[in-house]
Amino acid sequence: MRKLLFLCLACSTTFGDPTMDLYKIPDGAQTRWYSFENPAGAKGAAAPENKTAKGHAFDSVAAGQTVVLADIKGGGVVRRMWFTVNERDPQMLRSLRFEIFWDGADKPAVSVPFGDFFGAILGKTVAFENEFFCNPEDRSFNCIVPMPFKTGAKLTLTNDSPRLLEKLFYDIDVLQTPKPDPDALYFHATWRRDPLTKIAEDFELLPSVSGKGRFLGVHVGLIGHPDNVGWFGEGEVKMYIDGDTDLPTIAGTGTEDYIGTGWGQGKFQMRYQGCLVAESQPAEFTFYRYHVPDPAYFYEDIRVTLQQTRGAPKKQVVDLLKKGVEIKPVSIDTDGKFIKLLENDPPIDLLKHDSPDDAWVNMYRRDDVCATAFFYLDAPSNGLAALAGVEQRTAGLPEKPAVEK
Repeated sequence: MRKLLFLCLACSTTFGDPTMDLYKIPDGAQTRWYSFENPAGAKGAAAPENKTAKGHAFDSVAAGQTVVLADIKGGGVVRRMWFTVNERDPQMLRSLRFEIFWDGADKPAVSVPFGDFFGAILGKTVAFENEFFCNPEDRSFNCIVPMPFKTGAKLTLTNDSPRLLEKLFYDIDVLQTPKPDPDALYFHATWRRDPLTKIAEDFELLPSVSGKGRFLGVHVGLIGHPDNVGWFGEGEVKMYIDGDTDLPTIAGTGTEDYIGTGWGQGKFQMRYQGCLVAESQPAEFTFYRYHVPDPAYFYEDIRVTLQQTRGAPKKQVVDLLKKGVEIKPVSIDTDGKFIKLLENDPPIDLLKHDSPDDAWVNMYRRDDVCATAFFYLDAPSNGLAALAGVEQRTAGLPEKPAVEK
């Protein structure tokens, strides 16, 4: 019941008093499900094949093919999506391109790798449940983020891999309404990856977006650089809001802190924050954070970044410097003192500093980082760059396991 009530809260802007949503019908609302059994979502037209027996539960998607999952005319809200596919390896989940177009726009508001969007970050599936996404038994992909539209919506899935996807099952559940809320924002999602981040340059979780809206949250994946040691998560999340330039309005204290834990990061899952993969050797982490109880609104523009900062004992950092690994020490935490190496001109040289070998040193470093950012915006298009090509999306991910004969 708590889950249902929260879904109503998430949609209360559109459907009125959330406590009444379960027992009131919005004026003229029509429930429609889009699937291969009723691809047009038409009234009285579902399951026509095989004399109404199970006739078209799934379909295949050829290499390079785009499937229109739903092409909706009129206003409404996408309330729920469910998918399962027979190929769930990292290469396929990164190769499938999921897109949503609102109100006849020629550019998608959502253009993301299928797996990363639905919580299979880095193409790694795990059983989990949070406020917006779930994978009950590590075999399916569910989303209940409310997505309103005013005049139409088109949802598509494209197979950018060189392989045939033999089986795609889905249904998209929509509440169509004759009088859509004129003030409702449009849902957007964007994905980006930097396979080798740059020293002293923050990774953009969400590149700059103009307009009025709400930053809803992010899915993040990290593959650690093999030369790096220590803890990857010293980087702070920063939000540049409504004209911020050099300095942001919002800054966190560390990566694991941003997702609600501390002093390192293991596997956990909660409603608004969690870590689904936590592997140290080699380093691979996937995690999420949703800004629901702490809304992040913007009225002109927003940009969200993550510092590329790692931490380790001084001796390990010194060894990296002597090996020529590309890092840049930024601070020392020792004996209750926090020494800011970059505030001096020139910066303090760690190799010459008299701090003990076990002092904690934070350093800029380079890793493979990706992120899916979710936000609402007052326009159906966002002006962001197109989704990266499949080669960049899948580079370095595990290949499909060979079938033993």
